[in-house]
Amino acid sequence: QVQLVESGGGLVQPGGSLRLSCAASGRIFSIYGMGWYRQAPGKQRELVASITSGGSTNYADSVKGRATISRDNAKNTVYLQMNSLKPEDTAVYYCNADLRTVGSPLSRRGEYWGQGTQVTVSS
Repeated sequence: QVQLVESGGGLVQPGGSLRLSCAASGRIFSIYGMGWYRQAPGKQRELVASITSGGSTNYADSVKGRATISRDNAKNTVYLQMNSLKPEDTAVYYCNADLRTVGSPLSRRGEYWGQGTQVTVSS
């Protein structure tokens, strides 16, 4: 079994910053990539940022220049630093991981999701 647990969300004023964390745990053999998605009420879930095992990153246009995704492979943890936050950043942020589990009896590759953490940007 695999769990992804997000933390770091909360209420922040416009222009402020947050650092989200997502720790993957369980019978993980290898993580190929991790990313952050967000979903605002009434809107589609969208990719915010992602990072591969090789360190390649990808950002949504809406957060370019304001967000930085990073990882700590030893801890199976991914971070999302967001600065200059705007009200439109308000959403539930979900962690995603593309990983392979340890066998016993089978090893499989798949995507896993965290439960989400609320980010609210409001004065």
